[in-house]
Amino acid sequence: MKKYYGLLVLGGLMACEGYQQTTEKVLVDTVAMANHVRILASDNFLGRKPFTEGETKTLAYLENEFKSYGLEPGNGDSFFQEVPMVELNASPSPTLEISGANGSVSLNVSDEFVAYTERVEEVSALENSELVFAGFGVVAPEYGWNDYEGLDVKGKTVIVLVNDPGFGSGDSTFFKGQTMTYYGRWTYKYEEAARQGAAGIFIIHDTAPAGYPWLVVRNSWSGASLYLDQTAGQYKPLVQGWLTREAAIKIFEASGKDMKNYVEKSRSADFTPTALDMTASVTIKNEIKRASSKNVIAMVKGTEKPDEYVLYTAHWDHLGVGQPIDGDSIYNGAHDNASGTAALLAIAKAYASNPEKPKRSVLFLAVTAEEQGLLGSKYYAETPIYPPAQTVANINMDGLTYFGLMKDFTVVGYGQSELDDLAGAIATQQGRYIMPDQEPGKGYFFRSDHFQFAKVGIPAMFASGTYEHMTKGVEYIEEMSNEYLTNRYHRPADEFDAAEWRFGGMLQDASLFYELGWQLANSDQWPKWKEGSEFKAIREGN
Repeated sequence: MKKYYGLLVLGGLMACEGYQQTTEKVLVDTVAMANHVRILASDNFLGRKPFTEGETKTLAYLENEFKSYGLEPGNGDSFFQEVPMVELNASPSPTLEISGANGSVSLNVSDEFVAYTERVEEVSALENSELVFAGFGVVAPEYGWNDYEGLDVKGKTVIVLVNDPGFGSGDSTFFKGQTMTYYGRWTYKYEEAARQGAAGIFIIHDTAPAGYPWLVVRNSWSGASLYLDQTAGQYKPLVQGWLTREAAIKIFEASGKDMKNYVEKSRSADFTPTALDMTASVTIKNEIKRASSKNVIAMVKGTEKPDEYVLYTAHWDHLGVGQPIDGDSIYNGAHDNASGTAALLAIAKAYASNPEKPKRSVLFLAVTAEEQGLLGSKYYAETPIYPPAQTVANINMDGLTYFGLMKDFTVVGYGQSELDDLAGAIATQQGRYIMPDQEPGKGYFFRSDHFQFAKVGIPAMFASGTYEHMTKGVEYIEEMSNEYLTNRYHRPADEFDAAEWRFGGMLQDASLFYELGWQLANSDQWPKWKEGSEFKAIREGN
């Protein structure tokens, strides 16, 4: 085996059935990867938001890079997949007015609530809509749980808690304990409220169960947002939004209801919804714009089984130009996700440069609008260019660590599929150990593009070194990660700084992903979902 920048590069690891490396592979180019981050995260790319000049520049860059490597277009004779979308630029009224016989509350937009609508209408409003506290807003038959049982919320507005009943319960067998299920994800809560026919829904934010501070909520749900333009027939609430915990307490206190220990009560098996005897009023005005964003897709065609596919993904988009923070309004998205896009390009170039070509086809998909709700990957998964049943695996790269060489390889959703075992063998060869996500309550499994592929049954991996630095240990990474989350995540400060960034960890991860995909592309193996995975039945039903 060869060493490259202190990392082991695998030549003949026999981890996959039928896999045999016959030639030494081209290595992942660290310098090129760093250059991609520098360019994509520069101010010139304006934060890479869809429907902006930043998108135009990003698409041109990705297409030119794929062409220069000699890759084939992944969609017929095109490198692009059109993603029909609608942009809704929401302007909520400055206050959310809560009224009741026992008192009233006026909440300020951005500081105490955010509100928007997915209805493609110029005006969407709640007018004296009855308020109901519906616990966690969860209907989960497999857990015997229904927060809406016996409740008619048509025309009403529900207030629900973030995350699911298991989080903070101290019981690892209740839902999944500290590990967030999909029932804890905000997208689910809006979907369930729509199924129930609610006129409005507000989620109570709390940093620990949400996994991010209020600033992230404010920045993510203010101004223009994008949606897939294919849901005209589906019911959407008039208003969706979030409340700060403090704002929710103001409402509860003004209601005159006994709302003490409302979180603990909501975890009880005999929880019943509480009509607050108050009404909510707020108006959303929308500027509507329809257009298409684009996924970018390239391919190395397989030599023996071209109709079987290994799929690499990363999202190219970020938040664009937004509210200034410390005088800077460009949300560059260096870590999130110029890093993953750079790794995707570097791996694609390595595949293209290999004298030996893979037996299976390998796809490189840079998706749009991840930051707006995994929309590019959702569109591809629901409108696939290549059949999910013929897609062996998805390897997704999002927010790769830039703190240097890492000892760990942390898998989000560890235990879901056999990809963990294959990746673990490669990590061991790199002198690393594989481990589960240490913050399962934050629901990271549902917060990146691999989730959309898992939902259609494709075994999907989302992982990177995030826990222990090779020489500086666990505390150093904890300090650096906390600093990023507090000061940089979804802020203009997520920028590339050549003096700060250390690419050893990114090279480790990119090399591991490269090897993992290469093994799958040159084997007969179809990784399986493991027992207990909620995605197993989907795959087996294909």
